[in-house]
Amino acid sequence: MACQFEFEMNNKKVTIETGKVARQANGSVMLRSGKTVLLATAVMDDKPIEEPFLPLTVQYIEKSYAAGKIPGGFVKRETKPGDFETLTSRLIDRSLRPLFPKGFFYPVQITVMLLSVDEDADLQALALDAASAALFISDIPVNKAVAGVRIGRKDGRFTLNPTLDELEEGTLDLFVSGTKEDLLMIEMRAIGTVEVEMEPGVAVDPLMDPLMAEEIIQIPHVNELKEEELLEALDLAKKAIETAAQKYEAFLSEAAKPKKEVELFDEAADPSIVAYVEEFYSDDLKEALNGLAKSERGQEIKGIVAKIMVDEIAAREGWSEEAVKRAVGEVKRKMVRSMILDERRRADGRRLDEVRPITIETNILPSVHGSCLFTRGETQALVTCTLGSRQDAQMFERITGKNASYEEFMVHYNFPGFSVGEASRIGPPGRRELGHGNLAKRALEPTLDKTELDAIVRLVSEILESNGSSSMATVCGGSLALKAADVPILKLVAGVAMGLVTEGERYAILTDIMGLEDHDGDMDFKVAGTREGLTALQMDIKLGGISPDLLKEALQQAKKAREEILGMMEKAAEKIEVNESVLPSTEVFHIDPHKIVDVIGQAGKTIKEIIEKFEVSVDLDRKKGEVKVTGPNQAKVKAACDHIKNIAAKGAPKKEMPKFEIGKPIKGRVKRIVDFGAFVELPGGVDGLLHISKISKNRIAHPSDVLHEGQEIEVVVKSQEGHKISLELAKPLD
Repeated sequence: MACQFEFEMNNKKVTIETGKVARQANGSVMLRSGKTVLLATAVMDDKPIEEPFLPLTVQYIEKSYAAGKIPGGFVKRETKPGDFETLTSRLIDRSLRPLFPKGFFYPVQITVMLLSVDEDADLQALALDAASAALFISDIPVNKAVAGVRIGRKDGRFTLNPTLDELEEGTLDLFVSGTKEDLLMIEMRAIGTVEVEMEPGVAVDPLMDPLMAEEIIQIPHVNELKEEELLEALDLAKKAIETAAQKYEAFLSEAAKPKKEVELFDEAADPSIVAYVEEFYSDDLKEALNGLAKSERGQEIKGIVAKIMVDEIAAREGWSEEAVKRAVGEVKRKMVRSMILDERRRADGRRLDEVRPITIETNILPSVHGSCLFTRGETQALVTCTLGSRQDAQMFERITGKNASYEEFMVHYNFPGFSVGEASRIGPPGRRELGHGNLAKRALEPTLDKTELDAIVRLVSEILESNGSSSMATVCGGSLALKAADVPILKLVAGVAMGLVTEGERYAILTDIMGLEDHDGDMDFKVAGTREGLTALQMDIKLGGISPDLLKEALQQAKKAREEILGMMEKAAEKIEVNESVLPSTEVFHIDPHKIVDVIGQAGKTIKEIIEKFEVSVDLDRKKGEVKVTGPNQAKVKAACDHIKNIAAKGAPKKEMPKFEIGKPIKGRVKRIVDFGAFVELPGGVDGLLHISKISKNRIAHPSDVLHEGQEIEVVVKSQEGHKISLELAKPLD
């Protein structure tokens, strides 16, 4: 039965239609908001997979026709998903996966297609709402709706679901999803801004152009978010999500299909096998934990499973390898959690709030613009920084944009199999790699000083070893790689991954978690920032909720770790030796505009010689006298700049200032009209000022009321002090 529901909440108006299209799917909806239309479908296979895993696949697909476009390139159809589509799919997956019941191992495919688009639409929030609605009304056994909200900040005030323009003009981008009871997923980034101020000159010459008497000052800001401010924003988001999820469930329940009766597989291990493992293989597992503290691979566990499978009891009882593996995993999980909660220590012997040992080496690659080898425990990232010119920017098209956009700061994260000791081929980046690279970019981008930066920047993080928190190692290594490449940054950024283990009223917050603790813990979140606050945060809550007090404590513990890591990074930054011989450079300076012709030379001969001799490119602005020199070598760029300045310093001697007879009428030409008068060109190529009060006998609103540029007039010199010449009309106008 076709139904239509209209919602207006949280500054957003949404219409959802069910039972009209894609009716063979288990659930489907058409969601409209303004001119944006999304089709979301949810489909489930009737046969479960054999592995104990939820095979959920989410695809968010943007159709070019949604914006009245034909795909660019040789193939005129949609091909592989862009980064935004992949990251949106990942966001939806992370929000919906916790809703499925335990033991549900049936393949589920959720597809969201963008059919029509409004330029100002928040597509991630709408896509999540559409996907949740399709899943909720389907017969797939999910009984809760998820809603997503975005929080912005401008002028110190939080805003709910801002438009895209409002978001980019602000200082915060916080996306939160959850059900009416709990928050499930949080993503946050600070947005760097540049404040522009007009400062009056110290000494203003009254004969100068008034615009020349003001200095434009650009002040960059990182706009970190304090931990207390984050909690305040999350409280606003939680209330908005509760309102939205309740409305969705109340309205959509009318169209929801009866849920299928499906077999939910028992994820719990066989108690008898668990008891056998605890009795006879506890010592083996304790030794294995030492190995697991050093690697994400888990080969030690596989060895114990293999050992049990050839055990006489296993053969006699007919235990399957999967059952033994599950029992070993259960015992291992109990050991890890008991060690943390009862003994307040971890598998590698650390305190709960202790950061693993860190070593930092910078510019270890002599031909690379900037590099940093950042090692924290058994996680190691080699991060390189490469600087390029404007033509190196990554061009991309947003479905909501009319023109192509350019990405001037790129962070690419690679995770080869050898980083965890696996023999696997290196292929194109997957969702995990794109997600980790995007998180690092969000953390670092606000710290770039864009008032000084005149280059395209690409960071590449090669994960050489991994045992938890490789994305945060990318943040730390990336910040130092920028510094090592002499990129102007406002502050260093450090990142750390935090974990949580709970049992009843007992809990333990873990600093700098490793892979073992990530797998067996109840929550993990990654937080990056400066000493002043957070620049990025990503959190997936496995518990189905976390109290504000507990989250506050976790954020404070993360702050302590972040400051400790920043201390080590600051010491490493002091020792950086910049690779000046390979570092590209750009210098901008000004010369007398009249000397630009000397720099160019006859038929461009001089500038060609400069370009060839110093291996640089030179851009000249004839009006402003601005010279921009760019090259791959700092020393050669500096030499080229000195050469150009020498050329400008030479040339014809300055003309002597002509002396005018006071009170004698002379012919002049109106060169420029300003609010307070007109500049008049006099014989000898010098200018005098004709004040507005000296133009007419009567009061006039503006000099242009009676004068125009290029007009020949007769004036009288009233006074002359060097270059300052004051004029009046020989015969004032009526």
